[in-house]
Amino acid sequence: MTTNHIRNFSIIAHIDHGKSTLADRLMELTGTVQKRDMKAQLLDRMDLEREKGITIKLAPVRMAYKGFELNLIDTPGHVDFSYEVSRSLEACEGALLVVDATQGIQAQTVSNVYLAMQAELTIIPILNKIDLPASDIDKCAHEIISLLGCKREDILLASAKTGEGVDLILDAIIDRLPPPKETTDNKTRALIFDSYYDDYRGVILYVRIFNGEVNKSENFKIMSTKAEGIALEVGFLNPGMKANNLLKQGEIGYIVTNLKSTREAKVGDTLTLLSAPADQPLPGYKDVKPFVYAGFFPESNEDYQELKDAIEKLSLSDSAIQFQPENSPVLGFGVRIGFLGLLHMDIVRERLEREYDLSLVVTNPSTDYKVLLSSGQEIDIKSASDLPDTSLIKEIREPWIEGEIIVPQEFVGSVIQLISSKRGIQKNLSYASTRALVSFEAPLANLLTDFYDQLKSLTSGYGSFNYELKDYRVEDLVRVDFYVAGEMVGALSLMVHRSEANALGREVVAKLKDIIPRQNFKVALQAAIGGKFIAREDLSAYRKDVTSGLYGGDVSRKKKVLAKQAKGKKRLKRFGKVDIPSEAFTVMLKRD
Repeated sequence: MTTNHIRNFSIIAHIDHGKSTLADRLMELTGTVQKRDMKAQLLDRMDLEREKGITIKLAPVRMAYKGFELNLIDTPGHVDFSYEVSRSLEACEGALLVVDATQGIQAQTVSNVYLAMQAELTIIPILNKIDLPASDIDKCAHEIISLLGCKREDILLASAKTGEGVDLILDAIIDRLPPPKETTDNKTRALIFDSYYDDYRGVILYVRIFNGEVNKSENFKIMSTKAEGIALEVGFLNPGMKANNLLKQGEIGYIVTNLKSTREAKVGDTLTLLSAPADQPLPGYKDVKPFVYAGFFPESNEDYQELKDAIEKLSLSDSAIQFQPENSPVLGFGVRIGFLGLLHMDIVRERLEREYDLSLVVTNPSTDYKVLLSSGQEIDIKSASDLPDTSLIKEIREPWIEGEIIVPQEFVGSVIQLISSKRGIQKNLSYASTRALVSFEAPLANLLTDFYDQLKSLTSGYGSFNYELKDYRVEDLVRVDFYVAGEMVGALSLMVHRSEANALGREVVAKLKDIIPRQNFKVALQAAIGGKFIAREDLSAYRKDVTSGLYGGDVSRKKKVLAKQAKGKKRLKRFGKVDIPSEAFTVMLKRD
């Protein structure tokens, strides 16, 4: 098929705006999938995706319609995966912007539209869910016009659930989207927009061919990682794998390789052939670095090896995960893992618990800090317990993000208050119809635990939030340590701004008092900065009635028994160990 008859497009949408359902209808209408094989969210293959109603792993599919080859890339809608979305948009010439007619434009939609504009894609706006009684077509159409600067008649109305208007979308894809550009350069360059590890076949790459072609059994090279391999099989997805001996310029398909890990073929990298290698890789590749870290510990230390093996297997198919062994005096051996964001962390934790049957204790998530020592050496720390002695530190830099929140106008005041309570700085405020866009900067660490939950509860669920990492800034940061019965618990240590340290110390100590069970002796729970204690709560001891066996007689007998008990409690206080339950380590994740 000539490149003039190929259309490559992606779907941009916020979570739960009907992206996967629209993909289902497109496949059904083009006859890509038989009616009997059809099921809801066909491209969402993971159980987690179906349960949460979100797309986690992107999936391409090839459809045939009116003599044209339509290649759809179904992308994730969450902020944690925005780099993957940007690479898959690079593989396309157009995008369908799907907006829920009951909710209007959300923050994630806006950020992905900007990514599509940067990639110079042709955008087709679609208002979905028009069959719902709560849909407000005029208001949402006005929002789309102010975002894209398009005409009212350019906006397509559809209901992906009932199939209404989906045939017009297919016609618009053919009429409005441009075909892939033809080039005369025959040196093969293919963009890897996704890769995953298959237990039986090795690493499978999803690619878009920009120059030249890839044949079965050809030797290739990945340009950034310098990894070399063989194309054991090439083909396209329909939506299952269909082998084909050749992938030509402009086409999207898969390559089964003999590579051992996705770290050798990362998202955004360029594949070229060893027989005639390209001089320059395709632009836009960057090494994605995790910026949320948490310690994962097995509930029983006997399962440590199983946890380590499970994470190694997961990292074969998810190159964004970074991990290193960690040891805690309280929790024993575990692994410190780096993630792209909180959703990414949640998904990895659930996969470890489900697929590998592990019971885990996860510590409070933190971010990474750049520490400049007095000697001039700069170190990166991923956990507060790694912070060196304060006398050796010249300055500490923490990551700041640039964020956008879209909310109905009546919630603007409370959202700005929330931002300032997180040490954020509001930069800009603009209005489009009944909604407001609040731009701000804030330290990432303050948004990690419950910012999203607070935003949702403050805005009655209407607020949406999107962010990207901006830079590292020097701040007055301190490490707050927590002591249980005089012993420091390293896994609970937190990095905070000095102005927030006292309040946070009191809050955490009060929460620990609720979580840690009472003992037979009095237990002191303390928060400290260096050698100075800033907060304290006491867990009172159980008082066992040791005089219950006495009957009558002189009061001195009673005093003698109680004195003996007090002596025993004093001894226990010296030698007794406090068993800290696993909930204590996620104390910052739970608000109340």
